[in-house]
Amino acid sequence: MSSRENLFKKLSEILVEEFEIEEDSIKSDANLYDELDLDSIDAVDLVVKLREMTGKKIDPEAFKQVRTVNDVIDEMEKLLSK
Repeated sequence: MSSRENLFKKLSEILVEEFEIEEDSIKSDANLYDELDLDSIDAVDLVVKLREMTGKKIDPEAFKQVRTVNDVIDEMEKLLSK
């Protein structure tokens, strides 16, 4: 399993457990706000969860550009490669 697949799996677990999102609706191209119904508070909570998961500080400015599940995984990959 690639690291990208692992990140998707971990992100899916967070979205299901913390935000009560149906696992079936979590797709790579799913929009966090329109399709998964996250709001700005949820986005902050997600950043906190990702920081706990990665042990890395997430730049809030970089995360403002995130719109889809894939975007989150891209940012996580950047973080983990530092």
